Parts: sequence; structure tokens; C-alpha cells
Amino acid sequence: MTASSKIADYQSYRGVPSLAGLATLTEAARPGLGIEACVTRLKRFHYAFRRLHEIFTAWITAEPIYEIKTAFSLHAYLCSEHVLALRTRVGEMREPPLGLEVVPDPALELLFDEILAAPTTTERLVGLYEKALPALDAALERHMADTNPLTDAPSVRVCRFARLELADMIDFGVKSIACLVDDEARRGMELWSKLLDDCLAVSGGIDGSMQPLDRAIARRHSATPYRYDPVPRRDERFQDLYNQGVNPEAFLYDPSFDPQSKTLMMLFKRLREIDVPEMMASIIHETKGKPWNYYRDMSRQLWDEARHAMMGEVGFVSLGIDWKAARITHNWSLRLNTECTPIERHAVLYFIEQGLMAKTGKRYEWEVGVQSGNPLMATIQDFDWADEVLHASLGREWYIPEFGDRKQAIDYGDQCWSKVLSNWTTVYDQGLTQHENWWPAIYQQACATWGIAADPHVLAYRETYETQRADLKAVSGSG
Repeated sequence: MTASSKIADYQSYRGVPSLAGLATLTEAARPGLGIEACVTRLKRFHYAFRRLHEIFTAWITAEPIYEIKTAFSLHAYLCSEHVLALRTRVGEMREPPLGLEVVPDPALELLFDEILAAPTTTERLVGLYEKALPALDAALERHMADTNPLTDAPSVRVCRFARLELADMIDFGVKSIACLVDDEARRGMELWSKLLDDCLAVSGGIDGSMQPLDRAIARRHSATPYRYDPVPRRDERFQDLYNQGVNPEAFLYDPSFDPQSKTLMMLFKRLREIDVPEMMASIIHETKGKPWNYYRDMSRQLWDEARHAMMGEVGFVSLGIDWKAARITHNWSLRLNTECTPIERHAVLYFIEQGLMAKTGKRYEWEVGVQSGNPLMATIQDFDWADEVLHASLGREWYIPEFGDRKQAIDYGDQCWSKVLSNWTTVYDQGLTQHENWWPAIYQQACATWGIAADPHVLAYRETYETQRADLKAVSGSG
């Protein structure tokens, strides 16, 4: 009797699925890959996700298109999670020391170096979403087909979850490429695109399981080493990037203004948070040698902040308001990125988060959202508040230990924040902005949606940032 016939004759109890539903007995009876082969592939997957995280993070700041900037924020975070999952799995497979920082193949290194150094949005999109991510997805699929689904069930689970999110990432990329990459752009990157294909062929695929081709490959974009660009870039919808003509915090905490009007300032504050990923990306990229949990946690916070910006976008659109009439500036991220060190930026971030934990912070914003009678605003602020509580805990995990004392850490953040006090006069004198008061245009659009007449007191608001910085220190101190 053959092994297959023996399996065919086997019956589970009353036909209940065998093997916890992981696979059929026939599938589980084939040998599959051994530990060494599995670990080799998993390390290559780990390398690919780690490099993808690096690329997405490195280009969040300098990528001008808002939708791409926010997607890179999400995709960097997803990659950080899969890096951690793979590190954990390799550590379970008789692999101390893990050797996870070793480059597994020079051709793979060149592939990711080229995408990192790509000078245009279109090339980065093609390199990421048409080359690297599909190749990684195909390699994960091969691993699931080649390994034993029972003996290597933990690895299969890691691959399954990774493929689910890779599919979403690739779908976004394909749709974006269809919008942004025309025939002329395609022709301009033909040789470079072929180089990426050659890198994959020479490496034997992301997993190294295919027969490597003996083909010469040479650097093109990466012949000049990549250098991080700390200057935030925005697309043409973002106007008057140095504008400090409206102080939303002063409006929000003024009891003479109604909750409904205050929601507009909160939506502005949410959308303005796109500058936080621009700043946090520089911290992550420039801070080396931390445990991977640090990069995962910081990437999670970065993604949350991008998500908050999109909450503001959704809130404005739901009210029929053209958010471009507001001035979503880059002044904060620009100054922190170009005038402060990574630890100083982190200090400012943590200091601001602590102000948001006071009763005049995120709880107050949620209360205003509830009082406004707009259920969407209540939901936005509810989750925004929860995220900021998480972020404060991440600061306690990764920032405070740099000092050992919470008070010293907070005082240092205050000092660092003071380094970038209002440059209202400087940018005005340089002709970079006239500090236009954009508030009336936003408020009047909202009044049209609400079907109410504009309140003259609300319409006349004109407090600026000329003598104040955008945190809650004074408000919290008085509370």
C-alpha cells in the first residue's frame, strides 16, 4: 500500500477537519523545507521589509504629493510590523545569534539602494510597487507553497499576514502609477527599470530560490550615495507655507466661541499634523542602533499622525469645505528638521504630548467635539485622544530613558521647543508670507453648509502666532 493510499484511507473523527484546519493530510505529509532553508528565506524577507521600511520612511518628508506622503507613512509602519514578526520567527528557529543585520545578497542590496536613491516620485513608485513589493509577495507565496504547512505553520502565518498587507500596498501603488506615470516617464526610466529586473534575476529573487542569472549589474542612481533631504515638500494645493496668521489654539480655548465653530479649528489642527510625519521621519531615519521595537513604535506614531491629518481632511470634505483655503504650513517640521538634532526633535514631540494629556488637552477637544453636535467630530477626537495617550506612553518607553528623570526630560523638551519660537517677523520681513488671515474664508464656507448666518464675533477672530508658539503650555499652566 502506498503512502498516498494510506492517507486516503485515514479518517478523522466523524469527518472533522484534521490538523486544526491548517492543511490536508496529503499536504502535510510532504517533507517541505528544512530549518536551514526556511531560515535563509526568512532572513531575506526580513532584509526586504527592513529596506522597504527605510525607503518609505526616508521619502516621507521630501515627497510633495500629500496622498503619497500619507501612504508612505502607512506602508513604512506596516513594513516595520513585518520586520518585527520575521525577527521573532527567526529567533524561534535555533538561530542565536540571528545575523539579521547581514546583507544576504549584493544584488538585493543594489535593488533597494537604487530605489532609495531614485530622484523622482514616478521612479520611486515604479521601483516600489511594480518591482520590489510584487517580487517580495511572489517570494512569500513560494515559501508558503514549498514549506510544510504543519511543521512550519508559524512561518506560514507570518507570510499570510504579510501578503494580505502587501496586496493592499501594491493595489495602492498600481492605482497611483496609473494616475502619475505616463508613457514619456516610462520611456525615461526604461534602462533603470531593466536594472531593477536584473538585480532580482541575479539574486535569484527576493528569496534566492530561483536560479541566479550570471549578468553584470552596475549602479545608476545609487552611484551617488543617497542623502536624506530634511526639507518638507508639499504639492501645489498647499499654499503660503510659512503662514502664521491664525492661532487655532487661542480660539479653541476661548470660552466666548461656540463648540461648532471650534470644530473647524480642530479640523485645521488635525490636517496640519501632516508636519508630524515629516518631522518624525527625520528622527527615525537619523537615529541609528536602536532595538527594532523602537523603530516599530516610532513608525506606529508616525502613521497615527498621518492618519490624524487625513481625519482633518475627511472632516473638511464632509462639510463641503475647501481645506486649501486654510494655510496648512510646513514651518514647524521645516524648522525642527533643519535647526534641531534628532534627540531635540524627539524632546519637542514628547513635551507637546505631555501638554495634550492635561485636562485642557485631548479630553477637552473630545468634549468640544461632543458638544458640537457633529458625530463625526466626536469620533475623530475620541480616537485622536486615544492615540495621543499611546504616544505619551511610547515617549516614556523610548525618550525618558535618555535622561533617566521625567522632569529633566520634560524640561529639556521645553528648552528645545524654545529654540524654534515664532519666526513670524523673520518670514514676514523676508517676504515668505504676509500671514494672511484665512479664518473668515473657512468659517463662511462652514456657515453655508450649516445654513446659518456668520457670527460677527467669530468672523472677526484674528489672533496670530506672532508672539506665541503652537503648544498648550500657557493654557495647561492656567488649568
